[in-house]
Amino acid sequence: MYTEEQLYSIALRECSNIGDLNFQKLVRNFGNAKTVWEKAKKEISKIPGVGKKIVSEIGNAEHLHFAEKELAFCEKNQIKIRLKHLDELPFLLSQCDDAPSILYQKGQYDEALKTVSLVGTRNITSYGKSFIESFFEEAGSKFISVSGLALGVDKEVHEHSIKNKIPTIGVLAHGFHTFYPSKNKALSQKIIEENGALFTEFNSSRKPDRENFIQRNRVIAGLSEATIVVETAFGGGSISTATFANGYNRDVYALPGKISDKYSQGCNHLIYQNKAAIISTIPELVNLLSFGKKEKIDELFPRSEIKVQLTDNQNKIYQSIVQNPHITLDDLASEIDISGHKILPVILELELMGRVKSFSGRQFVAIE
Repeated sequence: MYTEEQLYSIALRECSNIGDLNFQKLVRNFGNAKTVWEKAKKEISKIPGVGKKIVSEIGNAEHLHFAEKELAFCEKNQIKIRLKHLDELPFLLSQCDDAPSILYQKGQYDEALKTVSLVGTRNITSYGKSFIESFFEEAGSKFISVSGLALGVDKEVHEHSIKNKIPTIGVLAHGFHTFYPSKNKALSQKIIEENGALFTEFNSSRKPDRENFIQRNRVIAGLSEATIVVETAFGGGSISTATFANGYNRDVYALPGKISDKYSQGCNHLIYQNKAAIISTIPELVNLLSFGKKEKIDELFPRSEIKVQLTDNQNKIYQSIVQNPHITLDDLASEIDISGHKILPVILELELMGRVKSFSGRQFVAIE
């Protein structure tokens, strides 16, 4: 059975100007999502940082009707709903200030086991495949693996987990009403059958839009004590996962390769920038993972001296951050009238240029 709080949480999160941070701000002030939904907009607007635009859709009957249909969909498909403000998220993910307000789950997840995220390119090479195979053979049954259920590295990670009787978690960039890529749909079913799980923060109205993959990557990083980047090109999507993991003060490891190999260049660059520890041998890596967290150096984001001319969109976001130090994602979206999920990829681009630095709670500061 589902609860009223789940119903109103889905309805509240469906409001276009209420992202995860504003959602948490509202439920902290009023105790729960149902109370927020039923409060007068004038009263809600008195909360510092919450304006008329943010509260404009609260109480909208259309959103509540959508939430009712969403609960029916979840019941039909045996989907568990986990709410952050009720402390229902997996523990490590709950420690991230920008964790999803709502997490949908299919399958089983044993929080007593250590979790390790493995990510990388869709264009995996024989070198990456060999590493993954050897890693899982060496790791035994000490871990739950986490990846993004894409082609390439993700697919290899999930398949070798199943082969070695290691539970695995696939994090999706869309709702459970669809599956992308379709080639991995059978694999997703196998993950559940083998005591693994699928997680997503997206409801059944959300398609696998490009910007969703950046959001998904923060969940992959947040679920685990350590993230391993197997292979990635310079600027590949896995760089964002490593960046999120750094921001959460989690361990990051990267598999080095030849400087001439395209899909090792991203890993080499992470190591060069001190954003990832180098993997020298697999037994050593497994040994390091078994010891849990280590202290990390304070500066994980060396400042870039190269100044690249910004696009109009990058400059608009950058200038707003300059004028509002430590601005949150939700407030930035309200300030420049661009939705948060479209801002995130641009923020990542600015971070890679050395123009913006992210802090916990999705706060941003400009580097001039």
